[in-house]
Amino acid sequence: MEKYLLVINGLNLILCLGAIVYYCYTIYAARDFLAQPQQLNKEFHPPVTILKPVCGLDKESYKNLESFCRQNYPQYQIIFAVRDTEDPIIEIIKQIIDNFPEMDINLVVSDRLLGYNYKVSNLANAISIAKHEILVIADSDIRVTPDYLLRVIQPLQDEKVGVVTCLYRSLAEGWQANLEALGLSTDFQASVLTARKLEGMSFAFGSTIVIRRHVLEKIGGFIAIADYLADDFQLGNLPAKAGYKVILSDYIVEHILSTNNIKDFLYHQFRWNRGIRIERFWGYLGLIFTQGIPTSLLFLITTGGNIFAWWVLIITWSLRLIMAYIVGIKVIKEPAVKKFFWLLPLRDLISFGIWCYSGFGDKIQWRGKQLKLTKGGKLVPIDTAKN
Repeated sequence: MEKYLLVINGLNLILCLGAIVYYCYTIYAARDFLAQPQQLNKEFHPPVTILKPVCGLDKESYKNLESFCRQNYPQYQIIFAVRDTEDPIIEIIKQIIDNFPEMDINLVVSDRLLGYNYKVSNLANAISIAKHEILVIADSDIRVTPDYLLRVIQPLQDEKVGVVTCLYRSLAEGWQANLEALGLSTDFQASVLTARKLEGMSFAFGSTIVIRRHVLEKIGGFIAIADYLADDFQLGNLPAKAGYKVILSDYIVEHILSTNNIKDFLYHQFRWNRGIRIERFWGYLGLIFTQGIPTSLLFLITTGGNIFAWWVLIITWSLRLIMAYIVGIKVIKEPAVKKFFWLLPLRDLISFGIWCYSGFGDKIQWRGKQLKLTKGGKLVPIDTAKN
């Protein structure tokens, strides 16, 4: 028994040390991101087409969509793409078109499907009337300020840049949404900054994807990603594999988090974790080295609370809190972190439980549909998967 306990303690210690190294490197990566703001060339403003795939009503839909109509940018087109003719979002889009008559705004309503990811089908339907080479894709729950377009377009001054993407801060209401936002900003987005510094960007986020049209065509267009859950990841990863640079902009958009209850929270987290596991198994497994709060607590328990274990816990938790402060408050400026910083250890313990549970199963819930994730992260409806 003592032999097994020694092995367990040894493994726990390795995990704690791994977490300590990870936290230190992430602090360094976050500071590096802050130290390298993008230069703003106000004379660089090529014409842009914004593609907005929409489905149903989000919280404050009008404000979110309207923000893209108030850009201090000389020439841009907006295309809203909807699948269902009965979708209530259509009335809001028509209101926006009426309220901004001087703008080049289009609405595409089409039920043509390319695959099981309906958002990608909406994008494919919209691009048919896109006028410009540079495309900006942003989810319907994103809100921006008037300098957004000018700032996110700047990295394209380098012809080798094929994709630009953005981090995001969440505007959350309710304890469930704030709990999710707390983890998004101090865990997920912290890992993005680490990846950016360690190996460079090779992925993108639905918060914003700026992509050259010829780059999109080179990777096979939207049809190439029409069956993938993580379409945003693919729109960054495939261009990176094709030799283009992917840049993380210093502009941070606002994300209206629509987590209304604990079920929504769990569905979001399971979907995200299972997607990572099935698409990038070793990356998912490596997340164990980011779980310093639970592993150091386990180490304290299995060692019987000796002095060394207490020091490991104190160092691990201190670095985790410092990292969360720098990333969540200094970089992201996340309101949930400012208000609920003291809940971070609990949030990490919940995340660890979700990570463990997501190691099994391949089913997800997405926009009211039950889907199965297959190899590579492709989506298959449950009834089809059974046949």
